[in-house]
Amino acid sequence: MFVKNAWYVAALAPEVGRSLTQVRILGENVLLYRREDGVAIALEDACPHRKLPLSMGRLIGDEVECGYHGLRFDCAGVCTRVPGAERIPHVAQVRSYPLVERYGMLWIWPGDAALADPDKIFHIDQWDNPDWGSSRGNAMVVDCNYLYITDNLLDPSHVAWVHPSSFGNAACEDVPVNTLEKDDGVVVSRWMYDVDVAPFYAPFVKFSGNADREQHYEVRYPCHAIIRAIFVPTGTGGPGKPLHEDVFLMDSYNFMTPIDEKRTRYFWFQMRNFAPGDEAVSEQFGRAVQAAFEEDRIVLNAVQIGMDTMTSPNLNLKIDKGPIKFRQHVARLVEAERRMPQAAE
Repeated sequence: MFVKNAWYVAALAPEVGRSLTQVRILGENVLLYRREDGVAIALEDACPHRKLPLSMGRLIGDEVECGYHGLRFDCAGVCTRVPGAERIPHVAQVRSYPLVERYGMLWIWPGDAALADPDKIFHIDQWDNPDWGSSRGNAMVVDCNYLYITDNLLDPSHVAWVHPSSFGNAACEDVPVNTLEKDDGVVVSRWMYDVDVAPFYAPFVKFSGNADREQHYEVRYPCHAIIRAIFVPTGTGGPGKPLHEDVFLMDSYNFMTPIDEKRTRYFWFQMRNFAPGDEAVSEQFGRAVQAAFEEDRIVLNAVQIGMDTMTSPNLNLKIDKGPIKFRQHVARLVEAERRMPQAAE
């Protein structure tokens, strides 16, 4: 069901402090907290004795004490105390997960810890660029399988109907998309020429009149995405052309973390090539994007229910080429991981 040898967002960095916090990731309960020096820790959230969640216990310095019988575990998951016992059983330990703090988020590796390379965390090109502004979103829970969200993020056409007052307009209805399979994911994109600027973007473009617009939707395995919006004056856009000096650029970064088979936690933020440090613009972006994603959530929640309760087969359309290619590759990754222990034997 899930690719485990990958980095996922476990939480927004401000969500985790010196309290014991449980999150559920890929069907597993994980305990998050910070050491006294501020470094974030991730452990299996279950005492090995009676499986009480360690998040129901307390912190003693940097160690976690179980709230049932007082077993204590260090930051590596090693048991350091069993009250009343002459010795600590060698099996008294909990799993420790690789955890990295980056881009204001905590990234966790649920798979083989020996394969956890922080250099493989999704790279944000403009993160440290002082000429770019940013707006951060709050994480939301979507009541659907994460692959319905990747379907949505590989589908530029849906904005015409789901987001007509923000990201979309009539120009987004019929222009065909190009699909490109890459080693690390799938890209669907299209240029639209001499079109109205969609409502969300209109207040921020530097030019007047119609625009040439590119929609670039790229989802990388297993479930991280960059959605790039480009607007340039009519007649100046197109594949391979240098971007006009008045170009509007917005990169939306989207990170989906499966909670279980039918729930996903969705994290996002935007980078823009204007108004750096302008909190008013950032707040305006944040509110508008949040509202648009709420529109997605309503649709995706209903899609999960519809697919679970369907009485006739669903059909795929030409616009589904990108999502289908993506799902096929994810299935191959899952199968490859399933076979790994057998290969090792």
